Amino acid sequence: MAGQIPQRFIDDLLGRVDVVEVVGERVTLKKTGRNHSGLCPFHQEKSPSFTVSADKQFYHCFGCGAHGNALRFLMEYDSLGFPEAVERLAGRLGMEVPREGADDPHAQARERKRKEGVNLLELSASFFRERMKMHEAVGARDYLSGRGLSAEIVGDFGIGYAPDDWEGLKRHLTERGISEAVQIEYGLLVHREDTGRTYDRFRDRVMFPIRDIKGRTIAFGGRVLGDAKPKYLNSPETPVFHKGRELYGLYEARQASNRLERLVIVEGYMDVVALAQFGIRNVVATLGTSTSEDHLSRLFRLVGEVVFCFDGDRAGRQAATRALETVLPLMIDGRQARFLFLPEGEDPDTLVRREGTAAFEDRITCASPLSEFLFDQAANGRDLSRVEECERYASQVLAALGKLPDGMLKSLMLGELSRRTGVDQSRFELLMVRNGPAAGESGDAPPPVEGGPPPRGEARTVRSESFSLVARALQLLVHEPGLVERLPDDDDWCPADDEDGRLCREVIKLLRAGRYRSAQVLLAHFHGTSEGERLAVLARRELLIPKAARGAELDGLIEHFQRYQRRRSPREEFDALLGKEKTGERLTREEKQRLMTLLSELRE
Repeated sequence: MAGQIPQRFIDDLLGRVDVVEVVGERVTLKKTGRNHSGLCPFHQEKSPSFTVSADKQFYHCFGCGAHGNALRFLMEYDSLGFPEAVERLAGRLGMEVPREGADDPHAQARERKRKEGVNLLELSASFFRERMKMHEAVGARDYLSGRGLSAEIVGDFGIGYAPDDWEGLKRHLTERGISEAVQIEYGLLVHREDTGRTYDRFRDRVMFPIRDIKGRTIAFGGRVLGDAKPKYLNSPETPVFHKGRELYGLYEARQASNRLERLVIVEGYMDVVALAQFGIRNVVATLGTSTSEDHLSRLFRLVGEVVFCFDGDRAGRQAATRALETVLPLMIDGRQARFLFLPEGEDPDTLVRREGTAAFEDRITCASPLSEFLFDQAANGRDLSRVEECERYASQVLAALGKLPDGMLKSLMLGELSRRTGVDQSRFELLMVRNGPAAGESGDAPPPVEGGPPPRGEARTVRSESFSLVARALQLLVHEPGLVERLPDDDDWCPADDEDGRLCREVIKLLRAGRYRSAQVLLAHFHGTSEGERLAVLARRELLIPKAARGAELDGLIEHFQRYQRRRSPREEFDALLGKEKTGERLTREEKQRLMTLLSELRE
């Protein structure tokens, strides 16, 4: 049905459903104090790090970082889209999902266009598969058989053939009611601005359908049979395809085994398919891009170990260095990353055909652990008996270790660095504290607001994250939305010159407008945004003060901010308001009046 689901309905739905029941139907949970715990369903673990809070209606895994409400859980666990997850939850309660603009002709047109986009990719995949059976595809079939691929593997991966015809696919789709505009939007047609002509993007190519985690075709990769360039051609970015997030072969790997423990990342389609032909089915490939954090986060939710497979040449080593930098921040305890370098001149396809399955699997098993690759890369032929070379070596390793999450791996690698350099481990630990990440690098909140001591009731504790005082106020409101009643009528006390301050003002406005008293409903409003991620961090962080003292804590924060505002000079206040306006944020009527007053004062 066309039309969006009203936000009010989503809020009401989340207010009625119990996340413990939803998760408990799919994960074995055990009551532990006020929360429930169990083994995380999103990554493999032996001891429980997955908790579900009935109070907050929120789940969180301290291992892989998965978190969210009941809707998010259904979307992740059952691989559902947002509307489908809403329908599933509503069905539990016997509620009918309303839609806004269901009778709006424009909404209906948008819905038709969306369905066209979904359908034409499957229609195209079917077209390419059928063409592979025809006489014109004899060259494509010869190519695949020459690479040693069986009909079974070709079928498993849905490999097809794009005919050597400028408008073959275009005619096929147009005859089935798919407009040229939609074909262009989803990357199947190319439109030439100078002539206005449209033609098939893929011609005379072996076609590899790229599937999402549910097996739906979302894009294509085409390997040319002749001498045309480029050799491999991928679909462009479309409404359903984002190459920085998708991995070729992931769906097929999951279909081959429902108990994956390790995934190997290679560079090309044929590498994935060739290894599958030899029985190595736990292989995926990036789509013409470096391995991204999104790629790795996705893989680590499925398996505990990732093996990067690179050519042994200089380009392969450079690619491995980029992969190392990307994977370091994700290496929480329990995860493994390895680096496999192939002999020069070989790729996975040629090597597995020459050596066979067992030998290639031995290479995977014996791939260099992350720690070994990191130390070897930093050494890079240096003479560590020389003080200056040893200093550069240690500095490079420490810079890399600074990106690792705190945990056993980081401690062990510091110990190994100490052994290799002869410098006491405590000295390295002290250096890492002194030379911590620069402001803004760690993703933590901004530093505390200057201008006075912490508010009453706030204990000075050792923190693993740097939270500003405004973030503290925001955290209190996330945990206790009802505290909004204690706030002053205006929000002038809340700093507007940092992201947490602006988010705090937005949360206050939302709480007052909706009279919400549920952290779960509040988080649902920001679901899928960077603000939502920030609020989720605050929601997961436990408040260490008693519930009865939280109101006084917030009062102290407000008083602190008000004192700070009063101490600001007219010039500082004027610059802050002017800066707010320059960023495109609209000033309130009171702020505009105050800006004019300050301008008059400064001119005198």
